Amino acid sequence: MANRPSFEEYNEYFGRYIDLVPEGNIVEILEHQLRETDQLFSSLTAEQADYRYAEGKWSLKEVLGHIADNERIMSYRLLRIARGDQTPLPGYDQDILMDGAPFETVTLPDLLAEYTYVRRATIALLRGLPDEAWTRTGNVAGRESSARAWAYILAGHELHHVNIIRDKYLA
Repeated sequence: MANRPSFEEYNEYFGRYIDLVPEGNIVEILEHQLRETDQLFSSLTAEQADYRYAEGKWSLKEVLGHIADNERIMSYRLLRIARGDQTPLPGYDQDILMDGAPFETVTLPDLLAEYTYVRRATIALLRGLPDEAWTRTGNVAGRESSARAWAYILAGHELHHVNIIRDKYLA
């Protein structure tokens, strides 16, 4: 699957994520991200994992937990759309999810393992999609979007956070 979604396949808000995704096969891009994110977080100490670059910002453990939670939600959207389910899907508030998340009490290795399981599940889902499923569309938060767009959005969302990590946390 190497065809990028067109502008008509997603809410313009998500263009900021899709624009970050390099050209190429999206499954291979997600596999590459898995390796890179694993290396990035595996290199952190427990102290670094609890670091916040400013008051009110998430710790690195919270960022990783958020990436995994967000991927679960986006993969669910992708699955429903790819299978042809036309039931409108709601949006979500990341701050509410973070308020209820226990990421500060979970070890970094456990969070990294959870992220890895989630990403591997996403990759397995994408590998099994028939060609026609990629361009199926459904309604998410009042806007039409394709299954293909959600694959790119979740890849771009992770890239967005990895860029912030490199610029703000590890600079």
